Amino acid sequence: MSYILFAEDDETLRDGLQAALESEGHETRPCADGAEALAAFEERRPDLLLLDVMMPRKSGFEVCTEVRRRDRTVPIIFLTAKADETDQVLGLGLGADDYIAKPFRVRVLLARVAAALRRAAAAPAPAEADTFRFGGALVDARRFFLDPCDGTPPQPLSVRELCLLKAFAAHPGEVLSRDALLDEAWGVDYAGTPRTLDQHVLQLRKKLGSRASCIETVHRAGYRLR
Repeated sequence: MSYILFAEDDETLRDGLQAALESEGHETRPCADGAEALAAFEERRPDLLLLDVMMPRKSGFEVCTEVRRRDRTVPIIFLTAKADETDQVLGLGLGADDYIAKPFRVRVLLARVAAALRRAAAAPAPAEADTFRFGGALVDARRFFLDPCDGTPPQPLSVRELCLLKAFAAHPGEVLSRDALLDEAWGVDYAGTPRTLDQHVLQLRKKLGSRASCIETVHRAGYRLR
């Protein structure tokens, strides 16, 4: 049984989420706003955090930012407006692992939650990782930081971003398909879209700064580390 903390200001949807998650055997902590979610996180670390974006007191983005300052590994899934790609890009940039567009089917949400929990359970502990070079930048996998080594400050990494960097570093010069990279960072059971990968790569390029060109887009094929 997993402990899932979720925040949704719509009472009807909140009750529905609680019923759906608990029907799968999960323990839940429903919250009506972002401030309540942060307080609940401080009381007990969840196995997964499910966040609506637009909430009173603190938005889902603010909650994600605060959580990532304390915990780089807890899975975070955003619930976002169906047509608002800006929310999706920003959420992934803040360190979320996935997003689910509203309105959504309950079975799809439960499948995505289950997949995120499996990936988290299978992920190696940060202490087992190492430090490595990436296109002239230095990646500290123990602390989840990337130093561009160009005079700009080190940048924090999410779990998925670190997985992608490791996948590229293990295959320098090779073209890695989107499916292969999704399998590597999200697992073979990931039910999302390749757009999630593209947005993560975009965020990595921003964090690499002057080193961004080392991740090359190969048209209709995928990406590679030059």
